[in-house]
Amino acid sequence: MEKIIIKQAEVPTLFDWAGGVEPFEKLTETFYKKVLKDELLEPIFKHMSPTHQQHVAHFIAEVFGGPNVYSASEGSHFTMIQKHLAKHLTERHRKQWVQLLMESADEIKLPDDPEFRSAFVAYIEWGTRIAVLNSNEIELTMNANEPMPSWGWGVPGKPFQKTKDAN
Repeated sequence: MEKIIIKQAEVPTLFDWAGGVEPFEKLTETFYKKVLKDELLEPIFKHMSPTHQQHVAHFIAEVFGGPNVYSASEGSHFTMIQKHLAKHLTERHRKQWVQLLMESADEIKLPDDPEFRSAFVAYIEWGTRIAVLNSNEIELTMNANEPMPSWGWGVPGKPFQKTKDAN
């Protein structure tokens, strides 16, 4: 009897599935236009650098399996988290940020299949909740060499554990 071997197709990264870096750049461009018109979020972002939206696009793209443009030349996970310190973001800020980002994702026609959107929304929820936590800290206790998050199609890790205070 002849043995049949079936090769599974390689699973693309979220970055590849989305279409590369261009959709993420378009997403952040569209999104930050909304942010700067938003009564709640505009005061937080009105002084952002002209390159902020591109840095965010490159960060998300790298997290989703794209090239390491962000970590190689624009910052690190540690420096990105530092930018949130003492910003005092609230749950209301977070929810509005997420809502505007999801509207922007729909507007630019980011893939809307259930598997991609589930992974995309999971990362955005995870990342924004961590941003709120870090924004209410004045000092960062994480390792400066902490690697960039890496997000894929499935569950990324373990239950969240808050670090103990050094005091």
